[in-house]
Amino acid sequence: MFNPEYLSLIYAGLMALAVLVYAILDGYDLGVGMMIPLDDKETADTMIASIGPFWDANETWLVLAVGLAFIAFPQAHSMILQALYIPVVFLLFGLIMRGVAFDFRAKARVKRQRRWDKVFKFGSLLTSFAQGYMLGLYVIGFENTPLAHAFAVFSGIGVVCAYGLIGSAWLIMKCEGQLQQDAISWCKKFARVAFVGVLLVSIINPAINEWIYERWFDLPMALVVLPAPIICLSLFVILELVLQKLPKSPDNGAWLPFLISAFIFVLCFFGLVYSFYPFVVPGKLTIFEAVADASALTFLLYGVVIVVPTLIAYTLFSYRVFWGKVQPLSYY
Repeated sequence: MFNPEYLSLIYAGLMALAVLVYAILDGYDLGVGMMIPLDDKETADTMIASIGPFWDANETWLVLAVGLAFIAFPQAHSMILQALYIPVVFLLFGLIMRGVAFDFRAKARVKRQRRWDKVFKFGSLLTSFAQGYMLGLYVIGFENTPLAHAFAVFSGIGVVCAYGLIGSAWLIMKCEGQLQQDAISWCKKFARVAFVGVLLVSIINPAINEWIYERWFDLPMALVVLPAPIICLSLFVILELVLQKLPKSPDNGAWLPFLISAFIFVLCFFGLVYSFYPFVVPGKLTIFEAVADASALTFLLYGVVIVVPTLIAYTLFSYRVFWGKVQPLSYY
């Protein structure tokens, strides 16, 4: 049987990996879903085709993250779900709307596809905003005050823009022609809003939370971790420069915006994890206090070492098979 402390770190690490991969992979397809035009069927078809082989599998990482939280940290899972019950309901509504709309769109007559495009678009927006709202409440410690909910709304808007950023970057990489040029323009706008959001959060969080301030600015660790937000903000500047050059040579480095956006996600996630570690429920419960029975987790670990590598291998394989520019959409 493994030491409970080691099990806490193993399962927390796996859960963090699942959340990060989900945010990047499902983040871009949620972003694409939010940007689907309702008056241009050809463009909508191309955008749907760009995420068609991936979007459903991307959500598997969310299932993995929630499952690991339920298995390894049941007390924390209960506390978080209780605090986020209403936004979780809206999140599920959004996910259901996306799944239903995607399948019905494939069977509907052409004149009715626009209706399902609306459902898919709204479901993507609702899912993204709900995730951001939940993140905001988590960061603020699940406080039930008007200020906390205002911060959660701000966080929801920020996540919508972040997903729009990586979604438009995905379209730049996968598409050609006018859609690619439009995606470059969308990416610029989302990147500028996301930059402001990341900058404000980087200032507000240490300002309102003394513990986070100490974690980031106390020496000697400050010398190690402070370069992370500086690099993150610098990546936004690099992204802006890349996007300025892309319209003239769209095939030269079309993958760069997506890569830069993914690195921004990684650095933001690192900042979030570092700020709250070892708490799984901010200020209330650590991963070491919330971990489940060690014997049960040791037994389940044998299943985890099979499931997680399989999921990683499947994800890599699917992206390898469907790599390259998007092909015309066909349901036949």
